[in-house]
Amino acid sequence: MRTRSCCLVLFLWANVACTQTRAVADADVDRVHKSAILIDTHNDVTSFTVEGMDIGEPNPERHTDLARMKKGGMGAQFFAVYVAASYVDGNRAANRTLEMIDTVRHDIIGKYPNDFHFATSVADIREARKRGKIAALMGIEGGHAIEDSLRLLRAFYDLGIRYMTLTHSNSNNWADSSGDIEKPNNGLSPFGKQVVAEMNRLGMLVDISHVSDKTFWDVIETSKAPPFASHSSARALANIPRNMTDVMIVALAKKGGVVQINFGCEFLSQKSADASEQARPAFIAAMRELGEKYKNDPEKLRQARQEMFRSVRRDHPVVPATLEDVVAQIDHVAKIAGVDAVGIGSDFDGVGCVPTGLSDVSMWPSLTRALLEKGYSQQDILKIYGENTLRVMAAAEMVAAQWQGRTN
Repeated sequence: MRTRSCCLVLFLWANVACTQTRAVADADVDRVHKSAILIDTHNDVTSFTVEGMDIGEPNPERHTDLARMKKGGMGAQFFAVYVAASYVDGNRAANRTLEMIDTVRHDIIGKYPNDFHFATSVADIREARKRGKIAALMGIEGGHAIEDSLRLLRAFYDLGIRYMTLTHSNSNNWADSSGDIEKPNNGLSPFGKQVVAEMNRLGMLVDISHVSDKTFWDVIETSKAPPFASHSSARALANIPRNMTDVMIVALAKKGGVVQINFGCEFLSQKSADASEQARPAFIAAMRELGEKYKNDPEKLRQARQEMFRSVRRDHPVVPATLEDVVAQIDHVAKIAGVDAVGIGSDFDGVGCVPTGLSDVSMWPSLTRALLEKGYSQQDILKIYGENTLRVMAAAEMVAAQWQGRTN
């Protein structure tokens, strides 16, 4: 990575910033891109396939479909098993989790077996690569999905879940969320620490995206395997609670974990975050009103919230982030914690605003070009795109094997 090193020397000596350090030929972009196993650790297209969307058909209103995944050269996708907080009422969270698992297993993998390879391990991802298929994995988004039951956690693991985001925007009974400003921030409860321990025992990745800062630090102390952030970015560049401070990023890296950069505009750019903050009071008021009105009808609530989002955005336009903002986020994490600490968790189809120049799953080669122009080497890009994630998965698998070996 000689050009990038020279750039750093110039920066330290002359206090000037380097942008693009070299021109890159199309052939070099293609060669590097095809050499990587590109793993995206968070995509919410499942919220639409569960309602009948066909991932194999063109879906221009969405960020994701099969043709564009192939065009983008994807190697593996963690599909989000997202369980909205509204399903907590009436103990319907586990049922919704099963529906979301089924849409991955049936509507995506089962419907397109020549294109997707069901994967639950590092070996499965590498096998999918050999077969020329996209590895399809699952991660639960929202720890309330397990309904405070380790038995359900184990059952979901058996069905293929390989990470769980401990909270979503809502706190649950055992972990606090960064999005829950009304609840005292007590981090992980004693049972929450049992959940983390059981995830370690199983080999399920502990995901700290969405958790409060206190919960994050409790996870760092509790987990025997490296945690990771499936779809978060750096708070130093976009100051929102969902992003991570530099101290947190460095601590996660020291634990062996990885920050998977989120492509939502407010996660990437302070200007975008500020515009989003201006709209927040209107969003919160509308969310509460709709939540009460449709508390017994999750489907009508989802539809009403989609229309509400469009309405609020008309009054409070978004400020788009850019491909350059994505590179800046990657660069920030790499500079403070090392290139081994950064990966990709796009949040495609889970965010309303995505960066210009990187607006759907077909456009990954544009990021490859931008990273090469910035001075990143082929080996760096292989790590960022997939090898760092595979390392974290392998570490979780090893901890599980050691744990199970002690108990056999």
